[in-house]
Amino acid sequence: MESQLELIEQSVTTHYSNWVFEALDELHDKFIITDPCISGHPIVFASRGCLEMFGYSKEEVVGRNGRMFQGQGTCRRTVMEIREAIREERAIQVSLLNYRKDGTPFWILFHMSPVFSEVDGRAIHFVAAQIPILRKPLRLRSGHGRNELCTCEDGIKSREILLGSCRKEVLRDSVLELCHGLTLDSVSDADEGVEVEELCEASDLDKQKASTSIDNILSVLTRYSALRGKSVSKKRCCVEGQSLLNSALLTSLGRIKQSFVLIDPYIPNMPIVYASEAFLKLTGYDRHEVLGRKHRFVSGSNTDPSILLQINECIQNGKPCAVRILDYRKDMTSFWNLLHISPIRNASGKVAYFVEIHKEEEHMNQDGQALNAELRQLGAIASVKVAVRSATMGSGSSRR
Repeated sequence: MESQLELIEQSVTTHYSNWVFEALDELHDKFIITDPCISGHPIVFASRGCLEMFGYSKEEVVGRNGRMFQGQGTCRRTVMEIREAIREERAIQVSLLNYRKDGTPFWILFHMSPVFSEVDGRAIHFVAAQIPILRKPLRLRSGHGRNELCTCEDGIKSREILLGSCRKEVLRDSVLELCHGLTLDSVSDADEGVEVEELCEASDLDKQKASTSIDNILSVLTRYSALRGKSVSKKRCCVEGQSLLNSALLTSLGRIKQSFVLIDPYIPNMPIVYASEAFLKLTGYDRHEVLGRKHRFVSGSNTDPSILLQINECIQNGKPCAVRILDYRKDMTSFWNLLHISPIRNASGKVAYFVEIHKEEEHMNQDGQALNAELRQLGAIASVKVAVRSATMGSGSSRR
């Protein structure tokens, strides 16, 4: 748990000056910031206005996924639209039924925008402004095509109306089953044939408030990222010689706990385009010191050149290999690395990347320990293959 909390704190402090927390707290906007690069796509910051609106404390929100604000009546279709926007790393603005801590449902205008690093072009965060929609007409359509009209209002009256006339339309057993466990970046694709539509439309003023809110937040993030020397932007910049991974793939790779890097064989010097947390811990480098560098930059003066030649030949021929090689950490201490390298193919079967799985050779004198380490490495390779194949399956962004 501590390591997860450390990752969440570093998610902000790595990219922005430490003063960014105070600056964000001074904003009156209701918003959250999430990190797609951490497993589970957790919330890493929630504004005071957002916490007050939902009735939660900071400790109850930070580290959890945005699904915590959704409930039984949240529209599946809208959640899928948000999920696709995350996958495609683009902005989206939709009406969404959310729930306070006490269970009270209410409508918000949800405006989400990605935050891109100008260092490597990656989407490092998503900012989601949430504007409550008051006294707007709500129309829900049941699976039998019958329409009912009600009013979304705050307070007890709103709760009675939604629980009375509206929610009986959306709380059918089949819809309960569909909506259970929906997340911002993961929903079931099963379709039971039940359609739920919400027409609690936001006004033009609400939409303008949401856009202004996003601009305010991004202005703060831009200013404090510049102080850290790692500028961010609402638009993706093109970084020469850098391969970009989408949020869906980053999220899947972030769940793999072994030490590994993903390299792009189609760019000169075959740079690293992804580095796991375990690899950073093993070598002592920060992520920005790794991404974009030549894949064998951890080699040193006493590394056997014949092994490096063997590795390059395997990559050129698109073949896997396993070697024992002397590598170096950032502090220049050496360690024996049990290295597995394997080609990673996309959904069309073409090689998209190569993965290097690293394992420091400890005092593994027993055959069982060595075998167990090798099985874990092979398991990590299989997990990376599944992640890449899934991320490129059926998308227009399949590499090569």
